[in-house]
Amino acid sequence: MLIRSGDMIEVQTGNSRGKRAKVISVLNDKGKIVVEGVNLVYRHMKRSQKNQQGGRLSKEMPIDVSNVLIVCGSCSKATRIGVRVSADGGKSRFCKKCGAELSVLRPPRAVKALGKKAVASKAAVST
Repeated sequence: MLIRSGDMIEVQTGNSRGKRAKVISVLNDKGKIVVEGVNLVYRHMKRSQKNQQGGRLSKEMPIDVSNVLIVCGSCSKATRIGVRVSADGGKSRFCKKCGAELSVLRPPRAVKALGKKAVASKAAVST
């Protein structure tokens, strides 16, 4: 899943359609995300030692990741995102509308130094 916690998203379906909010957490195994102020439900709590006040407490419930689009930071539009692999092996997310890079998924891989045996065998093969 390409959506990470802390991303700004726009809800495409449901009661909160058009709302822009931040992702609180990502549930990868279920394909759902929890978003600030979206899909609020009420939990009726009785008075107790832990909850002195009691009453209705609201909390966010997960929504399906297919119902949201990421908001690009540079063009500020809700857009799909893609993954770009660079020549040095790094991966990054990018906006499909403007092409701007959103974040790095995997930093570039370090080039491994060749050992003495590998260098010697390459020299023998080339001659």
